[in-house]
Amino acid sequence: MIKGLKNIIVAGIVTISALVSTSAFAASNPYTLMQQTADKLFGDIKSNQDKIQRDPNYLRTIVRNDLMPHIHVKYAGQLVLGKNLSSVNNTQREAFFNAFGDFVEQSYAQVLTQYSDQKVQIENEKPLNNKSIVSIRVNVLQQGNTQPIKLDFKWRKNSKTGEWQAYDMAAEGVSMVATKQNEWSGILRQKGIDTLIAQIEQSARQPIKLSK
Repeated sequence: MIKGLKNIIVAGIVTISALVSTSAFAASNPYTLMQQTADKLFGDIKSNQDKIQRDPNYLRTIVRNDLMPHIHVKYAGQLVLGKNLSSVNNTQREAFFNAFGDFVEQSYAQVLTQYSDQKVQIENEKPLNNKSIVSIRVNVLQQGNTQPIKLDFKWRKNSKTGEWQAYDMAAEGVSMVATKQNEWSGILRQKGIDTLIAQIEQSARQPIKLSK
């Protein structure tokens, strides 16, 4: 019995070690992370189409669970604020990041209304060559001769932990970070960060609408 117990313990340790090793490899390779994230994200969207049709906002739940844990909201928010970051106090900064995170979730969920059960194709892995930022193309293939929906996810490697995190998604070549940086810079100059935060919070509350 003791021998059997030892075998079970050893098997458990081997399994945990394998899982940790796989997780560590994924965290150090953005292409592996992109594949795993896409499989989970698009798989959940496909298997929950009935629920999404009844309540499109359920897409936010899927995005929150499957995609947001891999998004570096603060880094993306810093890029959006740009030079204005230095003039924002800590309380305002935290409020902005919270609102921006909710906005990213809403925006990604809205973009993903274009997906139902199409095939998803992720570009082949390219050599990283010590790069700290990579862009990975995800094609959502359409029926017939219709061009695929092109989504480009930008990933950044944390210089301290070595972990890769996504910080931007460009739909059909339109970067969300760049777009919002341009759009919100005028509000920051004219009305300040508090007004911008209020507007972002309002945008983040917008319901998800299914594409017709």
